[in-house]
Amino acid sequence: MSSDAHSGLGARQTGPLARLARGCARHRWLTISAWIVAAVMIVVGANTIGGTLVDEFTIPNSDAQRATDLLEEEFPQQSGEAAQVVFAVEEGALADGQSRQAVDQALARAAEIPGVVGVGNPFQDQGGAVSESGRIAFVDVQFEEQSFDVPLEDVEKLEDDVRDAVEGSGVEVQFTGPVVQNSEPPETSIGELLGIAVAILILLFVLRALLAAVTPIIMAIIAVGLGLALLTLAASLTNFNTITPVLATMLGLGVGIDYSLFILTRFRQALAEGATPEDAAAFAGSTSGRAVVFAGITVAVSISSLAVIGIDFITKLGLGAAITVVTSVLAAITLLPALLSLLHRGLEYRVLRGILGGLSRVLRYSWPPKEYRWPPWWPDPDDSPKGQMASTWGRWGRFVTKRPWVTVGVTLGLLLILAIPVLDMRLGSSDAGTNPADTTTRQAYDLLAEGFGPGFNGPLIIAVDQSGDATAGRTVAAAFRGDADVAAVPPPVVNESGSTAVVTVFPTTSPQSVETAELVERGRDTIIPQALAGTDAQAFVGGSTAAFDDVAQRISDRSIWFLVAVIGITFVLLSMSFRSVVIPIKASITTLLSAAAAFGILTAVFQWGWLQELIGLDRTGPIESFLPVIVFSILFGLSMDYEVFLVSRIRELYSRGQEPREAIKHGVAAVGKVVAAAALIMSSVFLAFMTGDDRAIKEFGLALGAAVLIDAFIVRLTMVPAIMHVLNERSWYMPGWLDRLLPNITIEPPEEDDVPDAPPAVAASDTP
Repeated sequence: MSSDAHSGLGARQTGPLARLARGCARHRWLTISAWIVAAVMIVVGANTIGGTLVDEFTIPNSDAQRATDLLEEEFPQQSGEAAQVVFAVEEGALADGQSRQAVDQALARAAEIPGVVGVGNPFQDQGGAVSESGRIAFVDVQFEEQSFDVPLEDVEKLEDDVRDAVEGSGVEVQFTGPVVQNSEPPETSIGELLGIAVAILILLFVLRALLAAVTPIIMAIIAVGLGLALLTLAASLTNFNTITPVLATMLGLGVGIDYSLFILTRFRQALAEGATPEDAAAFAGSTSGRAVVFAGITVAVSISSLAVIGIDFITKLGLGAAITVVTSVLAAITLLPALLSLLHRGLEYRVLRGILGGLSRVLRYSWPPKEYRWPPWWPDPDDSPKGQMASTWGRWGRFVTKRPWVTVGVTLGLLLILAIPVLDMRLGSSDAGTNPADTTTRQAYDLLAEGFGPGFNGPLIIAVDQSGDATAGRTVAAAFRGDADVAAVPPPVVNESGSTAVVTVFPTTSPQSVETAELVERGRDTIIPQALAGTDAQAFVGGSTAAFDDVAQRISDRSIWFLVAVIGITFVLLSMSFRSVVIPIKASITTLLSAAAAFGILTAVFQWGWLQELIGLDRTGPIESFLPVIVFSILFGLSMDYEVFLVSRIRELYSRGQEPREAIKHGVAAVGKVVAAAALIMSSVFLAFMTGDDRAIKEFGLALGAAVLIDAFIVRLTMVPAIMHVLNERSWYMPGWLDRLLPNITIEPPEEDDVPDAPPAVAASDTP
């Protein structure tokens, strides 16, 4: 076919995305300059007026929130949170000689820290205590603010000054408590670099050209950088959790590389067939660009649906992560065409090919080689339809559709086996006992557990409104002392007016244990109601342990509405795009299976302890209560990405006149390699974040990494082709009434000269 004929590949594309891509490619320097100016303005704005990230979260209408609100209003000196300082000696007692002097000096230094309103005294049982052995003691250092409002420099000064005070005395000192735990933002740079390194290797293997392989990485870094700068700007208006940029980076790198890869692949395809750079950009924009826009919208909508849960910090976590998805889409459909048109001559320069070819000739002949070729074991790919069908993915497409029922049965069985641990999943909040062994919070946890029992690491804070009964605080304290799962209850602390009391309850079990969660529930449902029966007093169970139990309960109560929102919105979007109700139903069900399998793996590792040493853990714990809904929202969006890229190619071939089952095989052959590479890249980015120390981030990394691998390879590239093969034309079933009701949101309409008329939707009466 002539070059002119091939160049028509993009020249005939006249839709909005084609025009946008062609315009960006034609005016590449203007486009690049506009991005540079916008980036500079955003970064400068973030550095000058941007806000800071905090670990604040509220749970409206929850018992823990009522406790916090009551203390803030009636007991402001107790509404702030504390740092716990733990002292220990190897031999002797802390109350003896030099050890006592060192501790007293440390307490005096702690009282001078900005924001500290009170320091206990363990030797007088005031805001602290000494263990029975006399070797271990703890003291509460009370701040006037909540932990997320305490400046990091104040926490660091507390640790430095206290350590200096006991230096050389033989006294060990460690720190824990909400103030200290929330002052340690997770480090992720190693994970980011490792994920990027793996992505480059995969891209080099798939694209076989250095410049082509590096381009998606550059695009992803630009998109993530701008997204994080925008997040910082947004933080000046409202609070975002400190884990938000980690999740945003994780998601932004994954989708940024994938979206650029899909568009780059189509651009190179058009160039190889003789198109000009501008026409190649138009072709890539009207095909893969369309899928990228739709996929990005799906991911952003899916993760933004977290607002249905009704917990502020979860809502903002989703919105913050969605920012990098949006910037990735915008960069892929505007900046990328401009860069590709500028660099198109170098996209096929195969440095790896030269290295391997040169090495082959050095070993066989002499240097320098006369020409560079791929070694015979690594031939150039044949991207023609015939070559695609003869490729690995072409053979795979024929294999999984040869016996479709067997394929569906085997994949379904595998997914269900992987999902078995989900039946035992327990939501909660892992305590400091699961932190890395070399952290101060973990060492303080172990010392407290040794000296006082594990329950001292997560006391329950009971806020008592005793305006109707001045003895209500003492009554509640006495009632909790009678519970078998309570280790100690110090005397209540009462505010100046006597209207509010604070009762601190130390359980016998660790904060993350089932028994502690049951104590919280029993306290609310039985102990407090019975203790205050017949009075006007009220009491609310608060503290971090109770708060995370409330988060888990709120998520459980709202889960059904969250699922309806995510699945419902995605169903409508896919139905409008593919003019089929079968495709979105299939996509939703298979994504639920992928999520169940991924959560099964997550439970087996983090809760059952399987292979936990490989990821740097030495203790098990519950799954973070907020994690499943966030992971599901992200997975649902990402799985729709692969669904869109695969099914849109199948739909394109079907629309061109291929038989439905042949279109399935050719679709898998055409996009299988790219979808597989994209999934490997994204999962590598996610899994690389497990190299950090933060347990929650490790959970996110494993859950998302496993979910993407399962969804791409077991579901999208194996189960879905088999299901569609069984359904045949029924895959494209669309009720006539719904077809008329739903608008056609096809972003890029088919060109008359390029794509024949699409087959009509299958009416209800036509379905066997």
